[in-house]
Amino acid sequence: MNQDEEAEKHYRSDLPGPLGLLDTFLSRLEAVILGLGVLLMAANTIANVVGRFALGQSIFFSGEINRILIIMITFAGIGYAARHGRHIRMSAIYDAFPVAARKAVMIVIALVTSAAMFFLLYFSVEYIVTLYERGRVLPALGLPIWWIYVWVPLGFGITGIQYFLTAVKNLREKDVYLSTAMVDGYSDTETEV
Repeated sequence: MNQDEEAEKHYRSDLPGPLGLLDTFLSRLEAVILGLGVLLMAANTIANVVGRFALGQSIFFSGEINRILIIMITFAGIGYAARHGRHIRMSAIYDAFPVAARKAVMIVIALVTSAAMFFLLYFSVEYIVTLYERGRVLPALGLPIWWIYVWVPLGFGITGIQYFLTAVKNLREKDVYLSTAMVDGYSDTETEV
């Protein structure tokens, strides 16, 4: 187990009161969703391959299950990436700022990104309602199609909360934080240009 995995396993937020509890809960929820999703996708794919080559019969709903799991992993993963400061960022100008300016810019970025995630959450819920009203179902499984998109607003919500908590963390702490758990800076393997 590497150092990041060990730290994630025992993650406890240092944010105050309910915010810290929420941060810790979301950390564990993300880990469970991602771990379960990847394991289920691997098991489903392996079972389908074994069925196809050993038994001569594919699992007819395997593609639909993987589609559901890909959506689940993708939208749980955006919250996970936000928690670990792993999103792509263009930082050439940002890196040239002094610490105080970087902190102010990071707070604005976190709040604007949080608002954008909640905006997307709203529209994703509207989309799910539209799918529900249309009554479409998955052809093989027969499940209502809106069920597979429930992960989308959940992922946007978790990510929005994570960016909001990042803004709070930056308002409370001396250092600049990319997320509640990640201080801004370069690791030993990276070099500043």
